[in-house]
Amino acid sequence: MNAEPDSTSKREGVTPDRLLHSGAEGEFNAEDLVLASGRDVNPQNLAWAERRLAAKGKAALDELLP
Repeated sequence: MNAEPDSTSKREGVTPDRLLHSGAEGEFNAEDLVLASGRDVNPQNLAWAERRLAAKGKAALDELLP
């Protein structure tokens, strides 16, 4: 039995592994951080995200994503 998942199988509603990524590999902004946190995009939350990005950099998004 093969321990690796079958990359050719097409299970409905399941995102293939090759498409999964956190987004932290590329550029992101305060709005992305707000959305990843599950908060509404508004001036107060954008200010929170900007402070968090300034303090933690890319780790700010990594900490929110599984």
